[in-house]
Amino acid sequence: MRMLALAVLGAFVAVTQPALAVEPPQNFAVHEAPVPLPEISFEDADGRPRTLAEFSGKVVLLNIWATWCVPCRKEMPTLDRLQAEVGGPGFEVVALSIDRSPDMVKQFFTEIGIAHLALNIDKSSKAMFALGVFGLPTTLLIDSKGKEVGRLIGPAEWDAPDMVAFIRRHVAAD
Repeated sequence: MRMLALAVLGAFVAVTQPALAVEPPQNFAVHEAPVPLPEISFEDADGRPRTLAEFSGKVVLLNIWATWCVPCRKEMPTLDRLQAEVGGPGFEVVALSIDRSPDMVKQFFTEIGIAHLALNIDKSSKAMFALGVFGLPTTLLIDSKGKEVGRLIGPAEWDAPDMVAFIRRHVAAD
């Protein structure tokens, strides 16, 4: 009887452990295989042109947002904390605003104390449409080769333990 109990326990652990190791957080849709992304361009805080290709070699969490989007405003501090905790040579949160005014975004960052995110803006919203983003906020997880691993449509608590663990797993596996 004891051997049967151990066998059942072993089978349960074998079945559940892989699932726990790869399960994305709620509402995060992961592709079966990474998907190529179109080239997108935007500007930094000083109006200098940037591209997503500049982040090659890093896992990127690309968050498309706007200052007028209430859920975006609520999640921005969690993205800032995620960047502070996980950001480095292998990972970066890229917050890409679709606002028309960089000054509005700068003011918003100052008001809520954003200290770890760079200001990036796409005044034309072309990047949003090129990436197939139809609602805000939308966040894409991009591997170090520039391919989309998955996305989450809507707000999230990016500094929640399950989300941080999920991001860390992808950075480590990349």
